[in-house]
Amino acid sequence: MKVSHIVLKIEGMSCGHCKMAVEKALQAVPGVVSASVDLERKEALVEGNADRDALAKAVEDAGFDCE
Repeated sequence: MKVSHIVLKIEGMSCGHCKMAVEKALQAVPGVVSASVDLERKEALVEGNADRDALAKAVEDAGFDCE
C-alpha cells in the first residue's frame, strides 16, 4: 500500500490547543497514519491514504478553515 503525503493549508489556528485539536481531528480520519501541524506555517502534513475531502471536512468540523 502506497502512503501519500498531503499538505493542507489551515486558517484560524492561534495556539497549541488549536494545533492539538486539528491533529486529533485529522488522526481520526480513516486512512491517516500520522498528522502533524505546523502552527507558524499554518499547515498540516498528513501521511496515509485518507481522502483529501474527508481531511478538509474533519478540519472544518473542528472549527477551522481548510484550503
